[in-house]
Amino acid sequence: MGFFMGLILGIAVGLALIVGFVRCENVRSKRRSALATTIAAFARMTVEDSRKILAPEYYPSWVVFSQRQKLTWLNLHLTKIWPYVNEAASELIKASVEPVLEQYRPFILSSLKFSKFTLGTVAPQFTGVSIIENEEDGVTMELEMNWDGNPNMVLDIKTRLGVGLPVQVKNIGFTGVFRLMFKPLVEELPCFGAVCCSLREKKNLDFTLKVVGGDISTIPGLYDAIEGTIRDAIEDTLMWPARKVIPILPGDYSDLELRPVGILEVKLVQAKELTNKDIIGKSDPYAELYVRPLRDRIKTSKIINNDLNPIWNEHYEFIVEDASTQHLVVKVYDDEGVQTSELIGCAQIRLSELQPGKVKDVWLKLVKDLEVHRDNKNRGQVHLELLYCPIGMANGYSNPFAPDVSMTSLERFLKSGVNGTEAIENERGVIQKKKEVIVRGVLSVTVISAEELPAVDLLGKADPYVVITLKKSEMRNKTRVVNESMNPVWNQTFDFVVEDGLHDMLILEVWDHDTFGKDYMGRCILTLTRAILEGEFKECFQLDEAKSGKLNLHLKWMPQPVYRDS
Repeated sequence: MGFFMGLILGIAVGLALIVGFVRCENVRSKRRSALATTIAAFARMTVEDSRKILAPEYYPSWVVFSQRQKLTWLNLHLTKIWPYVNEAASELIKASVEPVLEQYRPFILSSLKFSKFTLGTVAPQFTGVSIIENEEDGVTMELEMNWDGNPNMVLDIKTRLGVGLPVQVKNIGFTGVFRLMFKPLVEELPCFGAVCCSLREKKNLDFTLKVVGGDISTIPGLYDAIEGTIRDAIEDTLMWPARKVIPILPGDYSDLELRPVGILEVKLVQAKELTNKDIIGKSDPYAELYVRPLRDRIKTSKIINNDLNPIWNEHYEFIVEDASTQHLVVKVYDDEGVQTSELIGCAQIRLSELQPGKVKDVWLKLVKDLEVHRDNKNRGQVHLELLYCPIGMANGYSNPFAPDVSMTSLERFLKSGVNGTEAIENERGVIQKKKEVIVRGVLSVTVISAEELPAVDLLGKADPYVVITLKKSEMRNKTRVVNESMNPVWNQTFDFVVEDGLHDMLILEVWDHDTFGKDYMGRCILTLTRAILEGEFKECFQLDEAKSGKLNLHLKWMPQPVYRDS
């Protein structure tokens, strides 16, 4: 009997295993079929399909959609004609770069010229080409280029001490985008009047310097000085928007030359939550700002010692040559005294994102490198107010380059009905006397309430009050203390006489009142620009330097403009 029971049980278990295996295989087969169908669907997808499904910010860093066409045929022909290109281009480049080298010549050198200049025997390789659309009066072509050349470039330098050294520039490696503009289009062969050449993008530029028959390190600082001069010369003469105009047909092509198209006015307000680069104490941050990284166009802020939430409130103006492609770059450094400053972080904003004649208030996240788009580390943020004013913009204010105007662009924008000058008669006739607008007025600040303030007392309560300060004039007021409240209501109004509204700022600090002292809870920092432009507004502001908390404010501006002779 036991034998038959075991036999029946074995058969049942065997059949169950067979059925289970078959079902498992069927499920796996269906999954493989579904996966094959999905892979086939992905194989049929176009680039546009993938962009519709997945937003660009979610792409992995190695995914690149290139719109550039390959140029194998061009590289073959360029290799053949390169000896002739070398002969023609060497003298042209030498004649263009030498005056700029002299312009940026370091003080320790009395002379800096090329004694030899040839591009060598290795032709650059073009890895892609694209045509820029929406060009009405020309054709713009961009060529991706790699060049690991063997040029023969020798700089003949002389120091202030009378020492002459031949310095060879060697091991040049370059990767970038070369831009060609064929303008204007004409009805005569070759159908365009001139060619504009420029480096649209400089992805990488490496080279080494070597004294012929000697060691360049024997003169301290010489290597860095020459390297900086060469990079500045390239930036000034070749990097977009700088360009070289080569006439093809007779005509006037002065409109193709580099010229200013507008003024960018920047207010560097503050930064917050900066990364601490010091082991002892806190960083000593300062900022560098530029549109073009030339020595005379880089603006540097003051150093704020031992502070990771610095307030600068400084104003700068930048010349803009191409608002469609240029960026404003901000780099925040930690000052190290006699040592090289350490980069805390950098950020940039496209000028094309700015609406002409409108002030834009932005917070920019700092990243390690402008080329790295995904930086998850928190390096801090920088606060800017930006105003872009195109030259010739018909909005009622004068040309910012006119010699009879001394107002800043923001002052001209706010006082658009004033031309900034007045006629004065004297014995020599009528002259134009400059007048500068000072935006003076009364700022009414109503501290309405606060919400979700952090608990600072041992019992989880707080007795908050607010201190309101005008930074420039150092005028100060404070609200009453509201006992044991995390959501206090004040509804108190304070009036401040502001002597220079465009260059002042409002600081509101929330404190917890204690019998024997006070505890800091957070702050809000506001410029007066919005109040001046809008006249009156009401808004809820997040507290900085606090885990939580908001401050409800109502600001009203009553202008009393005055004028001073300058």
